[in-house]
Amino acid sequence: MTTPAATPRAGQAVPVERSPAPPWELSHGAPDGDSPEVRAAREGFTAELTALQTDIKTMFTKQEERLKMLDRKMISHRRPPLAAAEPQGAAPHRKAFESYVRSGDEDALRGLALEEKALGTSVAADGGYLVDPQTSDRIESVLRSAASLRAISNVVAVESTSYDVLVDHTDVGSGWATESAAVAESDTPQIERISIPLHELSALPKASQRQLDDSAFDIEGWLAARIADKFARAEAQAFVSGDGVDKPKGFLSYTVVSDDLWNWGNLGYVPTGAAGDFAAINAADAIVDLVYALGARYRANGSFVMNSRTAGAVRKMKDADGRFLWTDGLAAGEPARLMGYPVLIAEDMPDIATGAHAIAFGDFAAGYTVADRPDLRILRDPFSAKPHVLFYATKRVGGAVSDFAAIKLLKFSTS
Repeated sequence: MTTPAATPRAGQAVPVERSPAPPWELSHGAPDGDSPEVRAAREGFTAELTALQTDIKTMFTKQEERLKMLDRKMISHRRPPLAAAEPQGAAPHRKAFESYVRSGDEDALRGLALEEKALGTSVAADGGYLVDPQTSDRIESVLRSAASLRAISNVVAVESTSYDVLVDHTDVGSGWATESAAVAESDTPQIERISIPLHELSALPKASQRQLDDSAFDIEGWLAARIADKFARAEAQAFVSGDGVDKPKGFLSYTVVSDDLWNWGNLGYVPTGAAGDFAAINAADAIVDLVYALGARYRANGSFVMNSRTAGAVRKMKDADGRFLWTDGLAAGEPARLMGYPVLIAEDMPDIATGAHAIAFGDFAAGYTVADRPDLRILRDPFSAKPHVLFYATKRVGGAVSDFAAIKLLKFSTS
C-alpha cells in the first residue's frame, strides 16, 4: 500500500523530483564536457561542411561568369553584318578584297601581298588576285557537298599543271625451286604512269554597279554562291562523262568492253539481259552479278553511282525471299545502301535506255582521281558589260580513271 507523500510545513522547501540522467551523460558527461574525440569529429564535420559551401559558391560564380560570356558572344553574332567585329588579323584583308570587288581598288591588295600570308601574291599579267580564304572555303564546302563523284573519289591537291599516278597492275613471277636446279628468272612487274592534266574551270557572274555601291549588299556571299553553283555542276558532269578535251575525262568516256574480255585500259561491263531494262525474270540478278564482277579487294570499299530515275527503279527490287535490296540511311546524312553498299545519287549519270551504262559500282577512291589546284582567282572587269561589272573566276581541276580494275558498269542490253 502506497504511503502518501508528507505535506511540507510552512517555510519548508518542496523537494523536486528529477528524471534519470541520459546514458550519454552517465558515460561521457554533459555536452559541454565532450570528450576530445567527439569534439574533433564535430569540428571536422563543420570544417567539411564549410568547405563544401565555399566550393558550391565558387562553382555558381564561375557558371554565372560563363553564361555572361556566352550571352555577350551571342549578342555580338546577332549584330548586323556591317557592325560585326572582324576576326583578329582578318579585317585588313577582307576590307582590301571587298574594296577590289566593289570599286577595283588594287592598292590595298598590292600592299597586303607583301605583308600578309593570308592573301596570295598578285598576278600582274592579268590583274587577277587570289580569293580571300573565307570565300574560297565556302566554295570548297559546296563542291564537296554537291552530288558529285568528288565525294567518293581520291582528291589530291597539286601545285603543278598535271598530276601523275603510278600504277603497278602486273604481278611478280614466281616458281618452285629445287635443291640442285638453277632458279629461272621470273617476270618483272611493270609500272605504268597515268598523267592527269589540270584544266581551267571558269565562271563569269556579273553585278550592277548600283548593287556594288550598296553597302548592305553581301558581295562576298553572293559571289561565293554563284561561283560554287557553277563550278559544282560543271565538275559533276565532267567527272562522269567529260571527254578530256579542256576538261576532266569522265569514267564513262573510256572504252567499255564486256567483263569477260576486260583488259587494262578499259572498263568492264555486266549486261542486264534485256535491252533498255532489267530482265523480266530475276531482275535483281544483274545487280548481284555487277557486285561480284568487282575484285574482292575493291569490293570492300565499293559504292554504287546512279541518277534519281535509276534509283527509283532499283529501290523497288526484291530478292527471292521478298526482301528489298535497297535500304535507306539509318541516320541523317548517311547514304542509302544497295546490297549493303552506299549509293551516290549523281544526276549526270545516264538514264536507263538501250545500251546505256546507267549504274556503276566500284572503289572510286582507288579507281578515279580528282586533282585540284588550291588557288581560286577573281578578275574584275568593269568595261565589257557596262553598266554591269563582270567577275571572272577561274579554278584548275583535272580528273581521270587511275585504276581500271576498280570500276565496273551495268549495261542495259542483252549482251
